[in-house]
Amino acid sequence: MSSMSRVSLVPAWILHQYAYRDSSLLLEVFARDYGRIGLVARGARSVRGRWHNRLQILHPLLLSWNLRGELGTLTAAEARPGAVSATGRQLFSACYLNELLLRLLSRHDPHPGLFDAYECAIALLPGNEEQALRCFEKHLLQELGYGLLLDREADNGNPLQAQVLYEYRLERGPARCVTATDTGLFLHGSSLLALHHEQPFDGRAGRELKTLMRAALGLYLGARPLKTRAVLQQLAALDRVRRDGAAAAGVVRDAGGGGG
Repeated sequence: MSSMSRVSLVPAWILHQYAYRDSSLLLEVFARDYGRIGLVARGARSVRGRWHNRLQILHPLLLSWNLRGELGTLTAAEARPGAVSATGRQLFSACYLNELLLRLLSRHDPHPGLFDAYECAIALLPGNEEQALRCFEKHLLQELGYGLLLDREADNGNPLQAQVLYEYRLERGPARCVTATDTGLFLHGSSLLALHHEQPFDGRAGRELKTLMRAALGLYLGARPLKTRAVLQQLAALDRVRRDGAAAAGVVRDAGGGGG
């Protein structure tokens, strides 16, 4: 890519940013019609720079840049409607989506459908985190050419039955089974169909689909673990400790009240 290309005010999200040279930032950007792009925002770390506090994740933007070779130079940035106020676990979940894109997408490979799915997931995170994550993971696998079979049996093409237990065989699909064993991926048809139709999940479906997606993505992520997944696991462990501590404190209070 030797010639200069100029792009003007296209929908984009910032996935990550790194300090670059003295006062600049290197941005990893996901643009609707251009895919993942690396852009240099010159002077962005200076409090008097033109980009100060304007280049944030979870803020939908219109970006312009000049591109020659692998990296481009940011030339304009305007806000779009739809910024998400995510905190705590939701913020880490958004960073998890960003890390998936950084790990699995090649640069300069457009994915407009996946861009739309990302915007839907970001908007859904505050109200239904599990559905947002699982549906985006499904669309990501489809865009990469590794889509999951979610509505038919792998062996015969028969429609899935909601009440039936299936063993999901990666890179093939679901097959009927009588009982779950200690190994394998087992899901109810209702869980797979909920993801297929992108309907709200109940607790069982959420657990089953999380296990399925972790295994399916693991085929393509390789041995290096996701940083955000480790943080989310630590947050979940802390939540369990807090709940157990609160429950134990309640038992002590009840026992003390009864004795008084």
